[in-house]
Amino acid sequence: MILYLHGFRSSPQSSKARLLGDRMQALGLGEQYLCPQLPASPRLAVDLARDLMRPHSPEQTTLIGSSLGGFYACWLAEQTGCPAVLLNPAVKTPLDLEQYVGVSTNYHNDEVFEFKCEYVDELKAYTVEAVTRPERYFLIAATGDEVLDWRDMTAHYAGARQRVIQGSDHGIAEFADYADEVLAFCGVKTK
Repeated sequence: MILYLHGFRSSPQSSKARLLGDRMQALGLGEQYLCPQLPASPRLAVDLARDLMRPHSPEQTTLIGSSLGGFYACWLAEQTGCPAVLLNPAVKTPLDLEQYVGVSTNYHNDEVFEFKCEYVDELKAYTVEAVTRPERYFLIAATGDEVLDWRDMTAHYAGARQRVIQGSDHGIAEFADYADEVLAFCGVKTK
């Protein structure tokens, strides 16, 4: 099972989430791919991910996390031992998201939600200071990410498999070029 965790203000309608879902469908593996809409509350988002992971062993599960979803995926991987692919992941999230306390909208459907002050404290509980077993991680980081610093990502995931894309952006516009590599890391035969 692959569980995709989207980023802040994002959704299952993000281009990366849809591309991977479509690819899994094309391979006849659509039922093995989950990408839920995550609540604004970090505690509720992590609880939802854990509930979806519960029926599967860590050996049967791979997390894919983008941005804030990468922050959650790292914590969940550390707790469960499952592997994780991290796409421009947040690594200093409590500090990064303090500026977004208040009402925001979802990028893909303009749905309004509130990011509450207490959510910053919830995020602190999911901070991973240093990863264990870096071989369980695959990082894709773009040097042109306009939101997060790729150097923080590569330092945090030192020793992990890493693909640093020169240029690009936070959304990894050319993600289609890397989708099969991501799925292969997840144990999916793409050819």
